[in-house]
Amino acid sequence: MQTIQELLATKPSNSQQTQYVDTVEAYDKWAEVYDTDGNFLQRLDTIEMRSLLPQFIDRVSKRFPVTDPETTRPTLVDLGCGTGRNTIQLLSALSTADKAGYFTVIGLDASRGMLDVARTATREYAENATQTPDVELGIFDLLQPEVSMTQLPSSLHGADAVGVISTLVLEHIPLEQFFAAAAGIMQSGGYLLVTNMHAEMGMRSQAGFTDERGVKVRPTSYCHTIPDVLVAAKEAGFEVEEVVGAGADGVVVRGVDEQLGVVLGARAKKWVGVRVWFGVCFVKRG
Repeated sequence: MQTIQELLATKPSNSQQTQYVDTVEAYDKWAEVYDTDGNFLQRLDTIEMRSLLPQFIDRVSKRFPVTDPETTRPTLVDLGCGTGRNTIQLLSALSTADKAGYFTVIGLDASRGMLDVARTATREYAENATQTPDVELGIFDLLQPEVSMTQLPSSLHGADAVGVISTLVLEHIPLEQFFAAAAGIMQSGGYLLVTNMHAEMGMRSQAGFTDERGVKVRPTSYCHTIPDVLVAAKEAGFEVEEVVGAGADGVVVRGVDEQLGVVLGARAKKWVGVRVWFGVCFVKRG
């Protein structure tokens, strides 16, 4: 499987020095500025999740109804939660749906630096919320799932998550490995909501940030096409679940136009006319 690093090495590069490092190391370094460095793809993902999360919560709630939240609270997982950006969006969406007291939410990530930021963010959210689910954060490395499965939080016992979100994570993981890990923590009938960089963008760029030395730091990334993602998901036991705004294949795709470029900021302007993001909801077959 070709990495984006290998793909970009065949093309002319700009003058900025680039350093490729281990994925976890890169995100440990990126954590401090991840939410503030002007990454437009994160902004777009945040916008799109405002539409996708209510649909996700509605499906999970209907399939796994809770009659007594005092004794039973199904688990929702943010797989690759990073700084907690979408963990907090999930908490907010649960509150809006009047489901905040019905679920336990777990954020998992391989980067301790990212989790440190997420702990602060989720704690601050909880302090200002009228009601919030139980929230727990823990280490889970999708690149070492056999080891990570033994380190899961005690509240996540085996394959018992009824819903999993994983946003802008797939880029860094081989497809077979990602979907096997996701399936391994989910109940049959559970929902998996995935977003990722579109391959049109991946052919030209990848995740990364500029450090204090002016060096572009990049982790390992893969240019996953939508057809490849759908095939890998199916082989792992997932089916596409239709969501509002999806195309015939069940996938929501977003490109940057002039108007959206203004909303997303200066760094988005060079991507006008390019598809940069996609999202898809799966259900795990029984």
